[in-house]
Amino acid sequence: MNYIMELRKLVGSRPLIMVGACVLVFNDERYLLLQKRTDSLDWGVIGGAMELDESLEEAAARELFEETGLKARAYKFIAIHSGADMYYKYPHGDEIYNVTAVYEAIEVEGTPIINDDEGIELRYFSLEEPIPNMNSFTEVLLNKLGYKMTTLTPRG
Repeated sequence: MNYIMELRKLVGSRPLIMVGACVLVFNDERYLLLQKRTDSLDWGVIGGAMELDESLEEAAARELFEETGLKARAYKFIAIHSGADMYYKYPHGDEIYNVTAVYEAIEVEGTPIINDDEGIELRYFSLEEPIPNMNSFTEVLLNKLGYKMTTLTPRG
């Protein structure tokens, strides 16, 4: 059982400070790989919570492989983000304030595949255009990195 799940048994869905890492994977055209999440059905960055015995870079590598089947030769540290705007509420009610280390994957090996139960699709997106149904956390994160993203609300 992972660390966050163990904490949730004690505190329920109340807000937690969650330390984790996300990985930016760009293709040759500098399109960003995003994952369509099973829990929220929106597009988000690759990443997740750090486990007790990991460094942030190890968490980034593990999450990249778990969510996409990809490996990278190296991880370039980009930034660390925290604060009120890094708040996220999961569809099932759990609340978190993220402290997120952002890495860019360097010399990525493999072909992106769904490799766990957290995603239902992987796709590369241009950062020059609005991304349909982008996760609010991902939008905040990319804006903090200077990409000035906007999301397109799905029609329904």
